[in-house]
Amino acid sequence: MTMDEPDGWYAVALGADIEPSTSAGTRLFGHELVVWRDAAGAVHVWEDRCPHRGMRLSFGFVRGDHIACLYHGWRYDAAGQCRFIPAHPDLDVSPMIRTRTYPCRERAGLIWVRWGAPADAPETAPDAAEAVPVSPLRSLYLDAPAARLAVALGGAGSDGLTRIDLDGASVLVAVQPLAAEASAAHIVVPVPPDAPAADLARLAAACVALRRSIEGAAP
Repeated sequence: MTMDEPDGWYAVALGADIEPSTSAGTRLFGHELVVWRDAAGAVHVWEDRCPHRGMRLSFGFVRGDHIACLYHGWRYDAAGQCRFIPAHPDLDVSPMIRTRTYPCRERAGLIWVRWGAPADAPETAPDAAEAVPVSPLRSLYLDAPAARLAVALGGAGSDGLTRIDLDGASVLVAVQPLAAEASAAHIVVPVPPDAPAADLARLAAACVALRRSIEGAAP
């Protein structure tokens, strides 16, 4: 089933879930993406495919500011350019060997990717305020389309976030359209990172009830 793919910024992970020198696979509108963080802490969002044999880069490993494919070790720099092929260590790698990269930013405890905009469009980041401290809560993965999730949560603001009451606490939610019948809700709490663990655990448990209610709602 095909999906509409509106241009815009979409949250694809909680920042706390992508530690330095790690990567994770995800989807957006059915497209496979790799989200990775280099050793210096910068985040990157790319097509999750090595141009060589199509292996998912999210299965690979991060070294410094490069990510390498698990299959044959082809190594890509932060711009997506292949810089080293282990089978041919002295080869001057062609600039044509590169993977597709997407503009991304980290805001409000979330990693965002810009989707669908022309290559020459301004890379204006979402308006999520960086000054407001947040604590990561959890990411929910639902067997429900993003449209149903968005309706259940209510409209998002200009920053791409929906504000809802969860078990008596105000939380911020960003919706990720994974595929036609699957979506994710990335949830952060606008409180300092040293918030009591018991309170966060209570809210995390409330997230399960939220997911069940949305998945059980009529289409």
